[in-house]
Amino acid sequence: MKQNKIFYALVKNFFKILLKIYNRCSVRWLEELNPNEKFIVASNHLSNLDPLVVGCFFPRSLKYFAKEELFVNPIFGGCIRALGAMPVSRADNASAAGALRAFMKLYEEGSDVLIFPEGGRSLDGKLQPLEAGVALVAAREKAPILPVFIHGTFEAMPTGAAFVKPKKITVTFGKPLRFSPEEYASKDARKIIMSRLTDSMKELEKNNS
Repeated sequence: MKQNKIFYALVKNFFKILLKIYNRCSVRWLEELNPNEKFIVASNHLSNLDPLVVGCFFPRSLKYFAKEELFVNPIFGGCIRALGAMPVSRADNASAAGALRAFMKLYEEGSDVLIFPEGGRSLDGKLQPLEAGVALVAAREKAPILPVFIHGTFEAMPTGAAFVKPKKITVTFGKPLRFSPEEYASKDARKIIMSRLTDSMKELEKNNS
C-alpha cells in the first residue's frame, strides 16, 4: 500500500516531539548517514516501543514487520502503519524462511528495512544473542548494516505494560558496517557479518550502559 506522505510526516513529527518531551529522548549519530546508501537497520529490542522510536528518528521512511496484535488498537495501529509497519501473523512470523524472503523483497523494492536480530524482546533489558537471519539478508542483498542501540525503552514500556512511563530514552545510530564483494561472496559470509555486527552491538551496549 502506498504511503501517505503527509500523514507519515504528521505522525512522525508528533511522536518525535512527544518522545523528546515525555521521555527526554536523545539521539546520537556516530557517523553521518550517506543518503545514497540503502540500509538494513539492525536494532536491539527491549519493548514494543522500539519500532516507533527508531522509525521516528531515522531520517527516512523505514519498512518493518510487526505482530498483528499491535494493530488491534486502530489509533496506534494506524500510527505505526504510517511509520512503515506491516502486520504479520504469528503463523507467518513462525516461518523464518518466509520472513527473510519478505525482508529481502522490501529491500529489493527500495526500502531501508528495520530488523531486530535478537529475534524477540529482551526479558532482562540486556542484549541477547543475535540470530543469523540478518546476515543472510545482508549477504544475499549485498547490503550495508546500520547498527542501532536503544536504551531506556525497557523501563519506559516493559513487557506487559499498557502505558508508557516517563523514563529517559537514548538512541545511538552506530557506524555502518560495510563489507567487501569478497566477504559477501565468501562461504563464511554469514559468520563474518554476524561477528562484526555482534561486536558493534556489544560496543554500543557498553557505551550506553
